[in-house]
Amino acid sequence: MDSPEQRRKRKRFLKTTKLSPLRHLPPVRSILYCLGFFFSVYLIFRRHTVVFHHVVALPGLSSLSNYQIDPDHIFELPHFKIEDRVSFPDHTLLLLSKSTDTEIALDIRVLSRLECVYKSNKSDSDLGMNVLSVDEYSGNRLLVRCPLPPANFSSPVALKKRGLIIDTAEDKTLNSWENLAYEAVLDGNTAIVFVKGKSHRQDKESDPTQFTCHFRLGDWGSDGKYMLTSRAITVAQEVVRCVLPRSILMHPDKAIGVRATVSFQPPRVHGRAHRVLVPSVAKISGSKSSLKINKHELCVCTMLWNQAHSIREWITYHSWLGVEKWFIYDNNSDDEIKTVIKNLDLEGYNVSRHVWPWIKTQEAGFSHCAMRARTECNWVSFMDVDEFYYFPYNPVSGFPGQGSLRTLVSNFTTSSTIGEIRTSCHSFGPSGLTSRPKQGVTVGYTCRLQSPERHKSIIRPGVLDTTLMNVVHHFHLRKGFTYMDLPQNIAVINHYKYQVWEVFRAKFYRRVATYVADWTDNQNEGSRDRAPGLGTEAIEPPEWRLQFCEVWDTGLRDFVLANLGDVSTAMG
Repeated sequence: MDSPEQRRKRKRFLKTTKLSPLRHLPPVRSILYCLGFFFSVYLIFRRHTVVFHHVVALPGLSSLSNYQIDPDHIFELPHFKIEDRVSFPDHTLLLLSKSTDTEIALDIRVLSRLECVYKSNKSDSDLGMNVLSVDEYSGNRLLVRCPLPPANFSSPVALKKRGLIIDTAEDKTLNSWENLAYEAVLDGNTAIVFVKGKSHRQDKESDPTQFTCHFRLGDWGSDGKYMLTSRAITVAQEVVRCVLPRSILMHPDKAIGVRATVSFQPPRVHGRAHRVLVPSVAKISGSKSSLKINKHELCVCTMLWNQAHSIREWITYHSWLGVEKWFIYDNNSDDEIKTVIKNLDLEGYNVSRHVWPWIKTQEAGFSHCAMRARTECNWVSFMDVDEFYYFPYNPVSGFPGQGSLRTLVSNFTTSSTIGEIRTSCHSFGPSGLTSRPKQGVTVGYTCRLQSPERHKSIIRPGVLDTTLMNVVHHFHLRKGFTYMDLPQNIAVINHYKYQVWEVFRAKFYRRVATYVADWTDNQNEGSRDRAPGLGTEAIEPPEWRLQFCEVWDTGLRDFVLANLGDVSTAMG
């Protein structure tokens, strides 16, 4: 028999032997910690990768397999996708939708480093080219402008950044700018659709019974079909106004972002003609329907391209005369205009920039601006950045004081008949200069043509005709309202139309008016819209600095130097 000591040793041995396999396993608490860690990693990874689920492979792009993800920059990109493509004469426009639930802030500088991807028509290779520009757009969208492709390459089919394909557009139709519904906005109980290529007669109405509006709601019509239709009320130039379908009228807040277009009945040639549906990139945006109790008395709307160098002088001068708010429609500028406008607004000039990417649509843009300004302004002046109101010296009252232009229009705000004030324009020439005047145009240019050319208008947006039809700078008014011409001894506009050649040459790029021929077009060469004796090429004529000089006029120069200081930088 074993002694008591032997039995105790045997028990300890057996107990240790039974537990020995578990000694190599970690404690339960450690296991739970490990599981929690890996689960947390999974959640973090999943959260970030969902944001970028539009990063896709392109079967048609052979070099995609060589693309490498840059982990240092991938999280700079917001969640977006390409919705539409539009072909312009000098670039291709991509319209992108931006996710509304992403927490990643948009950084235009980051997006500006995107590349447009083109496919070769002769091989499986593809080409990446830097984007021309990126801009924020209405309706939570972005605009990406791509350069035209080289020979033997397609239009842009994708976007990439640092070799990573962000999104593709191969399944998106390339829309022609010559035939397109491009903007849509709610206006009370109606919808206004802006259409390029149809009803294109200047200053003429079209038969509204030949037009119909179409709307695509939510996920309906994902196959390309429009589910709701309504009749047109008025059609003029590029503006089609339609009644709202009942479902939209009952819930106007849900109409924002709805795609809209129009169809029309073409002339019958042989037999029955089918209606033609216009391609569309237009999504409905809302206009402010609530009435503003304290409206601005005087606002200004303009459309411009690359005027960063001159807009400060124009805004500071007219703000002194009483302009209280500015609507700047930026038509594809690639200079520093965005920064200049932002700084002016921060300085208290109440300047807003509206991106307007549609070329040669000045009249439509002004119609759009008139709607926006209606609830905010009693009067809106439509003029260009090279046009300055001038109140000549009066022997009795002297020079006008601060706010003179606002005071003038306020005298007619409650008029039952006056809806537009027209002012004659004097066209100034280079005045002997060969370089841009450092003190600004109001001081530098002092010689002009003797007789005035045309006029510019200040309108009451609340009394415009429902067609919103305008001929560049004056509108059609509702029945019962008319315009008045300001006598030239009260006010004129100094139009610095023919500046030094380095400035004037930029006009050859493209004009903004829809119905005015570009400078390079061999059309209407004897028109007042063109420079007399100037051809269709951007070649400086002999003695350009001495042309368009019939009368020396230093009135505005003397007034500015005596009263306002240096308006080329800031008001004194």
